[in-house]
Amino acid sequence: MKILPGRPYPLGAHYDGVGTNFALYSSIADKVELCLLSDDGQENRINIAECDNGVWHCYLPTVAPGTQYGYRVYGPYDPSAGHRCDPNKFLLDPYARTICGQVDTSNAMYSYDFANPSRRNTEDSFGHTMVSLVTSPYFDWGHDRPPLVPNDELIIYEAHVKGLTHLNPDVPGDIRGTYAGIGHPATINYLKDLGINALELMPVHQFVNDSYLQEKGLSNYWGYNTIGFFAPQNTYSSTGAAGAVQEFKQMVKALHSAGIEVILDVVYNHTAEGNHMGPTLSFRGIDNAAYYRLVDGDQAHYFDTTGTGNSLLMRSTAVLQLIMDSLRYWVEEMHVDGFRFDLASTLARQFDEVDQLSAFFNLIHQDPVLNRVKLIAEPWDVGRGGYNVGEFPPLWAEWNGEYRDNVRDFWRGNYSTLAEFGTRLSGSSDLYQDDGRNPTASINFVTAHDGFTLNDLVSYNEKHNEANGEGNADGESNNRSWNCGAEGPSDNPQVRQLRARQRKNFIATMMISQGVPMLSHGDEVARTQGGNNNVYCQDNETAWMNWNFDEDARDLLDFTKRAIALRKSHPVFRRRAYFSGQTGDDHHPEIEWFTPEGQLMTPESWQEESARGIMFFLNGDTFNYVDPAGDEIVDSDFLVLFNAAPEDVQFALPSPSYGQKWGCVLDTKEEYTGKTFTAQQKMSICNRSVVVLERMPQSEESASA
Repeated sequence: MKILPGRPYPLGAHYDGVGTNFALYSSIADKVELCLLSDDGQENRINIAECDNGVWHCYLPTVAPGTQYGYRVYGPYDPSAGHRCDPNKFLLDPYARTICGQVDTSNAMYSYDFANPSRRNTEDSFGHTMVSLVTSPYFDWGHDRPPLVPNDELIIYEAHVKGLTHLNPDVPGDIRGTYAGIGHPATINYLKDLGINALELMPVHQFVNDSYLQEKGLSNYWGYNTIGFFAPQNTYSSTGAAGAVQEFKQMVKALHSAGIEVILDVVYNHTAEGNHMGPTLSFRGIDNAAYYRLVDGDQAHYFDTTGTGNSLLMRSTAVLQLIMDSLRYWVEEMHVDGFRFDLASTLARQFDEVDQLSAFFNLIHQDPVLNRVKLIAEPWDVGRGGYNVGEFPPLWAEWNGEYRDNVRDFWRGNYSTLAEFGTRLSGSSDLYQDDGRNPTASINFVTAHDGFTLNDLVSYNEKHNEANGEGNADGESNNRSWNCGAEGPSDNPQVRQLRARQRKNFIATMMISQGVPMLSHGDEVARTQGGNNNVYCQDNETAWMNWNFDEDARDLLDFTKRAIALRKSHPVFRRRAYFSGQTGDDHHPEIEWFTPEGQLMTPESWQEESARGIMFFLNGDTFNYVDPAGDEIVDSDFLVLFNAAPEDVQFALPSPSYGQKWGCVLDTKEEYTGKTFTAQQKMSICNRSVVVLERMPQSEESASA
């Protein structure tokens, strides 16, 4: 085989129509072998002679897409010094665009002897691990264009590729649970009908199914165990690993044509190689100390702020380049529209403390590709000082954990929650305004993949994770949930009615809050996990979405559609700036808060410990909104009434200066929808419910008078 020097950049395997350039970074290697696999699975080892600045490279004119390959890296094996090179391990290319196969439970995956960890294990891992695949870059994107949904118009739907479609009878059986299943018209039409314009997919980067889960008959369902930051997860491809890239691109193209953005949940904080007792799959055997953060003074061990065994070394140029190259690849070549960064506080750690001015954020902010896409942080990790809600820099939105916790507490009836509830409804200015961000920095969610579903939040006081095989010790124990009087499924009509209202209360609250709402897939149809709040290992009907909707599911689905449509129709619920005190022609400010008696809230009433009812007025007259077509819109006025108390409460509507006549457009009890009310009229608001009133046009008010 003819071997040419090739180029040190770009890293990875790149086919140019004639041959393939291979480039691998290892600053510690003494020798690197490129291992090409023949059709019968035999290795052809090629010694890479060229090395520039730690990048080993060559060009092979005869190698085309479809060729499987890997690496063997020769160098120091000295864990105490942080080095773990092991040529007995067949290594994945960190930049592989496609990865084939899976990892098994063989001891050959480990560089040490299980019986005596201080002794080397020289077993060869080839045949027990994944392999990289040369991939064609060519795809007909046609007229694909990013939807460019404005941040204030986003309705995010968090979903799992397999879990969303695996049981959907309207999706052909051979593509259920795959990228093609997501891109199928049945899935896209469902999302559009619901009102979704951004699909946030749980990890699709190639991940590893942990051996300890395999041994228990379970699997890593969620996928927060990445090994390939460029490769789409091969088990989500209906055509096998070789077709994963093309199928993923086709899915994105189909979603874009429907006006739906694609946001990826990405895990750049750690890899699937685990702690010092983990397998050698790629990074560990290539250049351990360059990729991982090691304990100062004890480099045989990993500094772990993720709870997974290791953390990537964010002050390493190799790691920063890997992450930036990966992000740009998914935007430029895979056409995704943004990212949600798992455990993002770890990305900010250059040293021990979280540093928002770390190199990672500086690189993102100056990058002409990445500073234009949507950037969402999960603003915490498990390390010291790792809870950082409200502390990320401009350009970033955040999963608002404070919103989640307060809204849960308010609706389960906790005392002393009212003042914070008003702040969360208003866009959480206490968290984001001081650094120049606007309400869209707050991703408002009540549930997500991690924790109870919305249905289980109102059906269980305790987690029920026995099926995970960890003695119910895994998962969060403080869920801020309330079972409404019975643990688990109930035939009691009062319990069922209350749960139905509570589910709608959470949906309604998210849709009328300033910020960006995010639904977890299936919450709109009361999906249950049977009280399991940590289904990371449940690749079965416990975690999959059930498409056999009962009456409760259909009722909640209809309500959710109406709540989303209300938000999308009225920009007063999705302001692009915080309330500033501006008044309209009616001399009323942008927002005013009232007690149930119709009196303006005072500092004392905000602090009333037992207060669980409140009403607010949104002044559409102060909201001059220019839509994407350039048309100026003055929105309606709204009154929103909340009663989180266990008893019905009389609310008095405000004086006629706020509006003479009001029509009910949303009611979580479904008692007042479509009915009209007049100024200062008293309304009996059902216990634990929300009512949204829209001011009727002045012509109708006058006619009524």
